[in-house]
Amino acid sequence: MLGTSSQVPTRARNHNGYLLRWDAEGFLFDPGDGTQRQMVRAGVAATDVTRLFITHFHGDHCLGVPGVVQRMSLDRVPHTVHAHFPAEGAEYFERLRHASSFHDVADVRAEPVVAPGVIAEGPFGRLEARRLDHTLPAYGYRLVEPDGRTMVPELLAARGIRGRAIRELRPPLLDEVSVPRRGQRFAFVMDTRLCDGVFELADGADLLVIESTYLHVDEALAVEYGHLTARQAAEVAAECGVRKLVLTHFSQRYTDPRLFHDEAAEVFSGEIVVASDLDRVGVPKRRSDARA
Repeated sequence: MLGTSSQVPTRARNHNGYLLRWDAEGFLFDPGDGTQRQMVRAGVAATDVTRLFITHFHGDHCLGVPGVVQRMSLDRVPHTVHAHFPAEGAEYFERLRHASSFHDVADVRAEPVVAPGVIAEGPFGRLEARRLDHTLPAYGYRLVEPDGRTMVPELLAARGIRGRAIRELRPPLLDEVSVPRRGQRFAFVMDTRLCDGVFELADGADLLVIESTYLHVDEALAVEYGHLTARQAAEVAAECGVRKLVLTHFSQRYTDPRLFHDEAAEVFSGEIVVASDLDRVGVPKRRSDARA
């Protein structure tokens, strides 16, 4: 969690910024102002970032792009960095990408999102985007890992299979000594009112990082400005079968983060994290059976 504030940073909370480490990938979401320094404080190198995601082009979600991109060039990041953002904001991305003079050697490849659906696939799985309902074009993002299988020690032992032979197993014998394992799912939902896209992104997520700018008492403001309350975020998590709920993007008007936890806990019985800057939040362990 590189930053957890909303429009106005506070003494304790930077503008937005979130890095998801996923095997060999580093997915950087919504780098707001000050993200480059927060990366240093968190021990995140520019070379760790393989993809950049921007949900929309309000400043608290993108003003860190110039510093991050220029650091990529300074550190000679050797790989392509794919940048995903709403196509309607392509002009803003171009301005941020070249906000000042620097020796531009990083391969940052703009890949605008033009419609909901799959935006990338790779060994990590499938990346999807869904429309959100904010005050300007916005997308949320979802990562779906491929399904796999988990070996059952007792079944392996019963057939005398051990060591290198396990890695060489193929169907149908593989199916006889293992159980299905559903791939993990991660969802990232920022500034939005409740809409179909929110539920589609959160569906079955093992880890949901979602904005909860307001408390329920200020729901009218949330609707007016295109945001969620902590209660609404938790209702989404409960309805969608989320395993771990991470609340973030808090308005500076609130000083007690426990209020967000308490409000969410009224409607969601799973694990709740009220994010703070520089927190490290683990993705729940992979399930070892066929449960959805």
